[in-house]
Amino acid sequence: MKATSITVHGQGVSILMSENEEFISLTDIARHKNSSATGLVISHWLSTKFTVDFMGLWEQMHNQNFNLTEFSYIKNEAGSNGFVLSSKQWIEKTNAIGLISKAGRYGGGTFAHRDIAFEFASWISASFKLYLIKEFQRLKTEENNIQNLDWNVRRTLAKVNYAIHADAIKDNLVPKELDKTMRNRIYATEADLINVALFGLTAKEWRDRNPGKSGNMRDEATIEQLVILSNLESINAMLIHQQLPSSERVTQLNFIAITQMKSLLNGKQVKFL
Repeated sequence: MKATSITVHGQGVSILMSENEEFISLTDIARHKNSSATGLVISHWLSTKFTVDFMGLWEQMHNQNFNLTEFSYIKNEAGSNGFVLSSKQWIEKTNAIGLISKAGRYGGGTFAHRDIAFEFASWISASFKLYLIKEFQRLKTEENNIQNLDWNVRRTLAKVNYAIHADAIKDNLVPKELDKTMRNRIYATEADLINVALFGLTAKEWRDRNPGKSGNMRDEATIEQLVILSNLESINAMLIHQQLPSSERVTQLNFIAITQMKSLLNGKQVKFL
C-alpha cells in the first residue's frame, strides 16, 4: 500500500492507497477529539445505530461478500445499553472492506474509505470535516497535476526521434508504388520490430494479454523503457539507412535495449526525471 499524509487543522492525517482507493486514518482524526484514547473514540462512533446503518449501507453498495447475517445481528444490538463495537470486530464479523485495521506503532491504526472517513470526521467536528475535505482535495489536485506531467513526459519521450524513424522507413522500405494501406502496414511492422526488441512481444500480443487495458503497451511503459524506445527508434533509422535486414536489426536492437536498461537501472538521471 502506498502511504502519504496531509495536515488538517494542525493535525497530521495519514492516507493509504489500496486498490486505487484512498483510506484515511480514523486514528489520526480521532486524535482531534482525544489524543490518548483514539480507539475508544472510534469504538463509540461505531457503536451508534446511525453509524451501523451507514456502514452497512456502504458495504452493501461496494462489497458483494458483505456478511448480511452478521450485520443484522449487529444492527439489532446497535444503540442498546452496553453495546460496544470495535473496528476489528466489525471487519472480522461482517467481512467489511470499508475499514482497514493495521498493527504497528508507526503507521498503524484504523483506516477507512474516504466516504466513511468524512462521515467520522463530521461526528468529531463539523469544522474539522471541512478542513479535512479541503486538504484532501488539495492533495488530489497535486496528484493529478503530477500525473498529467508524468503523462506528458511519457508521450513526449515516446515521440522523440519519431520523425527521423518515419523518414528512414519511408525513404528505404516503402516503395513509391505501394498504396497507403500497404505503407501503413510496413510502418506497423517496423514499430513491432522495436516492440519485440524492447518489450519482447508485438503490439497485438500485448493487447491479447491485456484485454482490460484501454491504452497500448507504450502508454504502460516505464520512463526507462520510453527513454530506450526513443533511442531504439533513432538507432533503427540508422540501421535502415545501412540497409540491414530486419532479422539483423532486431538482434542488434535487443542487445542495445538490454545494455541500456542495465545502465539506466543503475543510474540516477532517469529517476530524477
